[in-house]
Amino acid sequence: APQKMTVQDVPRAFPTVDVPDHAHYTIGVVILMVGITGTLGNFLVFYAFCRSRSLQTPANTLIINLAISDFLMSITQSPVFFTSSLYKHWIFGEKG
Repeated sequence: APQKMTVQDVPRAFPTVDVPDHAHYTIGVVILMVGITGTLGNFLVFYAFCRSRSLQTPANTLIINLAISDFLMSITQSPVFFTSSLYKHWIFGEKG
């Protein structure tokens, strides 16, 4: 059976770059703001859609689908990216 190749078997497969600390923190703050804005904004869109009968049209169903998807992206990915930015490297292991 062929042996499984890992990242360690390929030198320089994922080169790293020395990034200044302030760049990590700046990106972290931006991602935090985007995550909060995305979470609140998309929740409000969903809330307005559910509360107002006039907004519940077939065309707006696509908008709500996008808002729900974006909301889920905001609440699942922004905290992970923000935390990694604070630690200045990926802290969630190989599986993460």
